[in-house]
Amino acid sequence: MRMALSHDELWPRSGSWPAPTAGERADAALIGIPTWRTSLSPTGAHATPAAIRDALPRYSATLMGPPVIDLNQALRVVDAGDVREPDGDEGTERAVERVRELAEQTRLVIALGGDNSLTYPAARGAGADGLITLDAHFDLRDGVSNGSPVRRLIADAPDGERIDPTRIVQIGIADFANSAAYARRAVDFGIRAITLDEVREKGIPAVVAEALRIAGAGSRIHLDIDVDVVDRAVAPGCPASVPGGLAAWELRALVRAIATDPKVVSADIAEVDATADADDARTVRLAALCVLELLAGLATR
Repeated sequence: MRMALSHDELWPRSGSWPAPTAGERADAALIGIPTWRTSLSPTGAHATPAAIRDALPRYSATLMGPPVIDLNQALRVVDAGDVREPDGDEGTERAVERVRELAEQTRLVIALGGDNSLTYPAARGAGADGLITLDAHFDLRDGVSNGSPVRRLIADAPDGERIDPTRIVQIGIADFANSAAYARRAVDFGIRAITLDEVREKGIPAVVAEALRIAGAGSRIHLDIDVDVVDRAVAPGCPASVPGGLAAWELRALVRAIATDPKVVSADIAEVDATADADDARTVRLAALCVLELLAGLATR
């Protein structure tokens, strides 16, 4: 049974943002893209956008600074609802067009997934020419699935919308979560893969600086936040999360640091299955915090 949240006028909550108004510009826009039908593993990820929205009011929208910043006052945030049935060719194009509309009105589009296949329409719709992924996996498989969005953005997107693979950085690539064939494919494409070990050896500031330099060779960066990059104890609601991944604080720090760059125009949060989460909803709550970290980065640009 869901417990009602307490009310305190001096402790305003995040979330419950208004729908966009035609012709009005906003700083950030949420859009649900609940892809799930082509997932390589059984998933209820289509339930996740609603779950993230439900989790957001558990948090305030306040950064401690200094100075203290209330994101609800510093930013105009809107919620554009969900794309209807975003799987399949027609659904993909609906998602592309809706993201494109929002990208014309906002500085940052935040797409709530869904499995990782949403990265393809989200990045295309935002007009991204650079890509950063926070992910344990390469997502370079053939075909159409949650394991193929990076390859599709390189090879399958329409002419003029494909991303140059030398402007792609993949952070958090993990041992025992990929094959040698896909590792070689990443090298052949010219993708910069930064392994989980390398993140910890170099540190977050150095990794973020390199990623923004490479992906920012163009003008518009999309950030893919695949939550299965974190430790399985933190993200039991991610079907492919493994023990030993990033800590929750590391993911949050990476997301905020990357989002401070003005070239980051869109982001997605992927691979959370709200129907498979722990009783305390820890995976969904981390996804909600990633939304807030994106907004924190935007507010401090």
